[in-house]
Amino acid sequence: MKKEILDHRDIDRALSRIAHEIVEKNRDLAQLCLIGIQRGGVHLARRLAGKIREYEGHMVPCGSLDISLYRDDINIRKEQPVVRRTEIDFDINDKTVILVDDVLFTGRSIRAAMDALMDMGRPSRIQLAVLIDRGHRELPIRPDFVGKNVPTSLKEIIEVQLREEGIPDRVVIITRDN
Repeated sequence: MKKEILDHRDIDRALSRIAHEIVEKNRDLAQLCLIGIQRGGVHLARRLAGKIREYEGHMVPCGSLDISLYRDDINIRKEQPVVRRTEIDFDINDKTVILVDDVLFTGRSIRAAMDALMDMGRPSRIQLAVLIDRGHRELPIRPDFVGKNVPTSLKEIIEVQLREEGIPDRVVIITRDN
């Protein structure tokens, strides 16, 4: 069973608000960069960079980060991870890095992303922007910028669908029977 909780207008509004909040919290845009976690986070980071450029006239560097090999469940997964590209063609040392992801759940992906970033340099600080925070944290990780808080049960899955993947923008909750 699927239930739509955000449509394309809701997603755009949430990203506009997050972009404004990022600018308010980080006045020195020259020291700011956005890094999206593969896959959905990359598309959202690019959209946020576009909105910041539109509002402030400043192009914030934007990259993508693959965390597949940094996950703590790599040895217990049934299938091998699909490794995607990490593309960060700018220096992250002494920068404020905004990590961007589509859904925040247990916090384990964010921990893996921070480990991967630290292997690339030493940011002055790392902030987290997510479209959806669904709760159920297993690690002490809290987002700085949230599009929407969606309390869920463990029987539910949040699926973020984005136009960059060839489908209309929307966020749905899928309820599993078991």
